[in-house]
Amino acid sequence: MEINERGFSKKALEDFELIDQAVQHEDQQAYASLMKRYKKAVYYMILKMIRDADDAEDLTMEAFAKAFKNLHRFKKDYTFSTWLFRIATNNTIDFIRKKRLKTMSLNTTMSDDGGNSVTIDVQDDDNNPQDEFIRTQRIEMVRIFVDKLPAKYRKLVQLRYFDELSYEEIAKELEKPLGTVKAQLHRSRELLYEIAAGKQKHI
Repeated sequence: MEINERGFSKKALEDFELIDQAVQHEDQQAYASLMKRYKKAVYYMILKMIRDADDAEDLTMEAFAKAFKNLHRFKKDYTFSTWLFRIATNNTIDFIRKKRLKTMSLNTTMSDDGGNSVTIDVQDDDNNPQDEFIRTQRIEMVRIFVDKLPAKYRKLVQLRYFDELSYEEIAKELEKPLGTVKAQLHRSRELLYEIAAGKQKHI
């Protein structure tokens, strides 16, 4: 087959099969398998970029949500991991620009698990007219999944993602201990992962 002739690894070919199952047959387990394979790798890649565990968890969830929403557009011209890492990288760069963090250390090249180069080239351009559009798209994409959350989690995610409050600000707003807010947001992310993977069960 043409795909095999391109020298894809066994893992990459397995990913292609999972993608076909997810897109063509709406196989929830296929989505879950793709997430299980790459969740940790995506998280640690993002963590290296921003060095904040809480934000890295948020951005990891967003990366998978966006990837699964657009999985039907994935072309087998390169590995799924390369495509996913680029989605995660671009989303994180958008986050960095928004937070106006220093990005000098991000001009580097990483390799995904297939040995393919993933170049991170961040230009310090605070006036990029695309930033607001990208941010709006990201929020709308996440909102699709957030609307399916149980009510008690929806408010937390609303404050974190849409109102962009810090964990400390959310704790003050809801008059809850910081540890409780972090634990509940962690659970919210787990539920969002399940929803993004197509598990539409009632919780």
